Amino acid sequence: MKKLCIVIGVLVLLLVVVSLSLVVFGKNIPLRDRIALVRIEGPILDSQDAVEEIKEYGKDSSVKAVLLRIDSPGGAVAPSQEIYSEVKKVAASKAVVVSMGSVAASGGYYIACPATRIVANPGTLTGSIGVIMEIPNIEGLLNKIGVKTEVIKSGKNKDIGSAFRAMKPEERKLLQGVMDNVHEQFIRAVAEGRKMNIEDVRAIADGRIFTGEQAVSEGLVNDLGTLEDATKIAAKLGGIKGEPEVVTKKDKFSFIDILRNKFPKEILDVFPSVKIKYLYAP
Repeated sequence: MKKLCIVIGVLVLLLVVVSLSLVVFGKNIPLRDRIALVRIEGPILDSQDAVEEIKEYGKDSSVKAVLLRIDSPGGAVAPSQEIYSEVKKVAASKAVVVSMGSVAASGGYYIACPATRIVANPGTLTGSIGVIMEIPNIEGLLNKIGVKTEVIKSGKNKDIGSAFRAMKPEERKLLQGVMDNVHEQFIRAVAEGRKMNIEDVRAIADGRIFTGEQAVSEGLVNDLGTLEDATKIAAKLGGIKGEPEVVTKKDKFSFIDILRNKFPKEILDVFPSVKIKYLYAP
């Protein structure tokens, strides 16, 4: 029994020594060159997780290239722009390759365009360079059931986009100006990210979608291929020889993720809020 306790004690001591050594010297241990895989799937409603992950890999010297797997119809404007900005920053210092899944349209394309290289499947749906605002109008329904709303406001346009009354011509003109400005931001982002003439982008920026094959012809995509093909391209651009090691964060599972990705957007949108979206919604 005494010998057993001594053996256990020695093993515990060795374990402590090894752990301390890893803590003290671990930073000096060279890591194998890697590719970081970041998945952006479903509607783009928030940018925090994606931005933090991309930024983290951008600072990691062992990550020689970042691979974005995009399978998204787009979403809210500001989060799409924030992810775009981070992709652009990282692409300035290391290779960023996009692999498009079933759909990478509207905001899904917006975040892809500053990448070093874009790879799509032949049947991927992409493009949809446009902006949409949806405003419900339930005035007729309320009149039928005898419900009225009273509005007290300071500023004649404070209730612009209200669901409880018809839109006035001057209000439509104001909102169209907002939409045109955001659309122009999208066009400029694509032209800059893809190094295209802005007029060439404007000619196809009418909200139309393209297959991956068509997008190559239009200059929106570089290559046709799968995620595996995109991985090989990322390895080559990152100067990695042989089979690359691909790292990714473990999938996070939460109730809000279920809501974001599984529930219809009509349920998620707080009625009667109005949102401007880079969204492909046939």
